[in-house]
Amino acid sequence: MTVAHATPVASQRHGAHFDAAESWSRDAIEAYQLQALRAQLQRVGAESHYYRATFARAGFEAGDLQSLDDLARLPFTRKADYVATITPENPYGAFMCAPQAAVRRMHFSSGTTAAPSPQFWSARDLDRWAALYARNAHAQGVRAGDVFQCMFTYTWFVGGLGATAGYQKAGALVIPAGSQDTERQIATMFAYGTTAFCATPSFALHLAEEVARRGRNPADAGVRTIMVGGEPGASVRATRARIEEAWGARCYDAYGCLEFQPIAADCEAQEGLHLAEDFSYAEVVDAESGTPVPDGQPGVLVLTHLDKEAGPLVRWWTGDMVVRERKPCACGRTHARLLGGVLGRADDMLVVRGVNVFPSAIEELVRTMPALTDEYRIVIDDSVRDAAGFLKAIRLQVEAADGPEAGDALAQRVRSRLGVHAVVEVLAPGTLERSTHKARRLIRQ
Repeated sequence: MTVAHATPVASQRHGAHFDAAESWSRDAIEAYQLQALRAQLQRVGAESHYYRATFARAGFEAGDLQSLDDLARLPFTRKADYVATITPENPYGAFMCAPQAAVRRMHFSSGTTAAPSPQFWSARDLDRWAALYARNAHAQGVRAGDVFQCMFTYTWFVGGLGATAGYQKAGALVIPAGSQDTERQIATMFAYGTTAFCATPSFALHLAEEVARRGRNPADAGVRTIMVGGEPGASVRATRARIEEAWGARCYDAYGCLEFQPIAADCEAQEGLHLAEDFSYAEVVDAESGTPVPDGQPGVLVLTHLDKEAGPLVRWWTGDMVVRERKPCACGRTHARLLGGVLGRADDMLVVRGVNVFPSAIEELVRTMPALTDEYRIVIDDSVRDAAGFLKAIRLQVEAADGPEAGDALAQRVRSRLGVHAVVEVLAPGTLERSTHKARRLIRQ
């Protein structure tokens, strides 16, 4: 395997930060990215069957990269492009830049909308993954002596093993609990003094509900740090507030996807998720035109690996809508932040009589109302479509914690805050299914 990387950043505690790279100047970050991209594009252009052909079609050679802006000469890589290279004859696809003997890990997509597709990691990739997770854990206050209960699932899913390796590297004692067996999760937490845990926001709220149902106060468990991911969750202020109030702990958002692990995470300032800009180069582009949008405006996040060995990706279209801010954070870290985390999937944005609505905006309104439980669903069916098939309203299913009149109040809030009409169906507590993994909030029928 030929590797021509820019010098990698060693993981080392640097003052208040885990890595020296976290406080590089913007000029230093961009100089590093340009150097790393040149080396990475040279390698993928030579060793990846997919990118060799892609570069040829674009008339592009790695030596053409004179500035970061030059990367835009290459097309986006989308999920469909990746999946199309996977066949029964070639189940590994056409993106690998490492021989199979050098690959140490393979994880799969969920397979929700298509056959599960694989992603790959070399030994160095796995070390890098763990170090970045450790960086995030350290930024959220985790130290040696903490007891960390990992409640991301391990079955096929990519999150559990990444968090386990990262929090171990940060110095914590790790309990690889998974996302099942609520009774045992609670017993373990109280018996062994869990001080930090990770879960989806849905499971964090469900677990608190189950602790209370057993006559105990979740805040008495002693948890002080919660990292959530897999859903917008902690970047929705009302959801974060519910989790923090229930557990008496600080709640931090984290963001990753199968193809890029991890992408960004909150620090203790909770002022946006810090991108790992020494791991991936980020662009934010218009969802329709693909052209760059300025900081402070929403767009689709596009990522390029800077040093991944097995299966690197160039201009990967994540499909996630974000708002980027490149001003330094109050914590002293200089890597760009995603304000409000992931706003939603570009294809999940609802257009109601010309008004754009993200599901996360609905979540914010639902969870600011104490009269409602944590659960809700957005249902898109013929009842809220006009004759031409366009949305004239949204239909919401919620649970009343304190009387059915909360439905009218929610409809009024949606109308006044978001400018759209909502049909609200109020259900009895416990009616909607609870999730231990990623909750399905948007239902299209």
